[in-house]
This record gives sequence, C-alpha cells and structure tokens, in this order.
Amino acid sequence: MSSAPGWLRPERHGIYLPGTDCWIDPSIPVARALVTHGHSDHARGGHGHVIATGPTLSIMALRYGEQPSADRIDYGDTIELGDGTNATFLPAGHVLGSAQILLERQGERVVVTGDYKRRPDPTCAPFEPVACDVLITEATFGLPVFVHPPIGQELDKLLAALAERPDRCVLVGAYALGKAQRIIAELRARGFSDTIYLHGAMERMCALYEAHGVPLGPLALVADATLDDLRGRIVICPPSALSDRWTRRLPDPLQAFASGWMRVRQRGVQRGIELPLVISDHADWEELTGTIVELAPQETWITHGREDALVHWCGWSASPNCSIV
Repeated sequence: MSSAPGWLRPERHGIYLPGTDCWIDPSIPVARALVTHGHSDHARGGHGHVIATGPTLSIMALRYGEQPSADRIDYGDTIELGDGTNATFLPAGHVLGSAQILLERQGERVVVTGDYKRRPDPTCAPFEPVACDVLITEATFGLPVFVHPPIGQELDKLLAALAERPDRCVLVGAYALGKAQRIIAELRARGFSDTIYLHGAMERMCALYEAHGVPLGPLALVADATLDDLRGRIVICPPSALSDRWTRRLPDPLQAFASGWMRVRQRGVQRGIELPLVISDHADWEELTGTIVELAPQETWITHGREDALVHWCGWSASPNCSIV
C-alpha cells in the first residue's frame, strides 16, 4: 500500500489525515479529533470537534469537560471525513466505548486499533477483527514475556487472600477507568455479592458505567464506612492511593495491584505489593501476534509500547513489511 502515506501519516502528536485535517488520538488540541477511547494518553479536552462513541464522549465529559462540538458514533456506523475518506468505528474490547477506527479511501483500508484486547470482558463490547491493507496496532505488552493468565485464576488468588484474612481487607490498586469496573464485574460474574468499597476517586466512573448498562452490584465509599465495616472486604483504589496516608483508615490492608506489569515480579516488589494480580486490558504478546496473523495485512505499523520485538517478529513471520510509528 505505497500510497497510504499520502493520505495518512504518523506525526509526533498523533496520526494525521492531511486531506481531511483530522487527527486520531491527538495529544494536543486540534480542530477535528477522532478518539478511540477515554484514557488520557488517547483523549483530552480542548478539541474543536470530537468524533467518538457515545460512552467515550461521556467519559471525556466526566474527565475533561463537555466537548463544544461532537459526533456521537455507534459501532458499525460510518462517517464521511472529506477527501474521499470514510471512518467506521468498531469494538476494540479495551474499555467501555473503546473503538478501532477503520479508514477507507479509494479502495484502501487501514485499521487503527487504538488500545485493545481479545479476551472477554463483561464491561465492554468484544474486539471485532477487520480485514485491512494496513494495520496500525498498539504494542503495550509487545514482548514474549507478557502472556496474561486467565482472569479467573487471578481472581481466585484475590478471593483466597480475602478468605484467609477475615480481620483485614484486601486493597486492590486498579485504574479508575476500565480496570476497576472490570474487576468488580468479573467478581460479580463469579457469584461474589458482598459490598465492594471504593476510594472516592472511583465513584463517578463506576456510576457512569452503570448508567451505560454495566451492572456492578452493591458498592459503597470507604469514607462512609467504619473500620469494622471494612474487615474481610475488598477495597478498590487508584494505584497512586496504595501508598497514601488514606490507607490508614483501613484495617491492616493487604496490598494488591491489578496490572499486566505485575508479570514482572520486580515491579511488584519495588512497590511493596503483597498480592500481584496479572490483569490487563491490553493485548498480550500472543494476542498481538495472533491478530496480525489473522488479519494478514500488507503492512503493519506499530505504536504505543514495546515495538522492537514485535517488528522483529513481523520480519520473519506474518507481516514482513512492518515499521514503528
């Protein structure tokens, strides 16, 4: 697809479509932004016009304020960007509202995955593989060491730790958008019906998920609980709060951290984590390579992560025309 750079090119601040003056996930304010999902390394305020899914626009309003102008796109909908270029938003399986963007121009097809995963998640629509000429993929966990275990295995560890320590609580550090809600929903799916307690920073995002049809069961704020209320309970907080004086109000908390980075044991040790939970909302090495094999694009562009190993893998396997962007 040698003509692709003429109408689509990577720039320092995002992916730019010069013929339409549109950017994908720009890190600076622009006139027209297509946003794959609400995390702060992909979304921000200050754009003149935003094109995104309804849940992503809700998340952006909560985090960055209402957007002055926006197109709310449902999965499967196509929007004309100008210059003969169309964009279709498709599920990415990363967090609520996350989308891949399929760009089509003069018979050429480019898929920008944004962040994605292939594993089931009760809080968001599953990843939808899309045939394309060029695949622009993330590579957050683009090293062979990163193979995520089944989430059920990690939740069994969490529940076992809770049962073994009825006078303590288990304090789980989890990102406020996506990870926290997924852990709660997965626990509910396993029959865990106890009240789960939240750091105050989690409350509004959990309420947003429920407003978009994701049931999370009984939740309460740590601020409204007594010390005895919290014994034998799961408490979820932002990772930054794990080392905060806020934890002093908890009954001898066992510190857990839910992240794909917990595959690297030293990371947990450095943070004083007693219970590392390898739970990720990103594709692992097998999902990244498997997706490239499945889609068999003519070109693969790699961004957002550990690119070199994936470029090397592409060089001798499914997609020899591979580059870092």
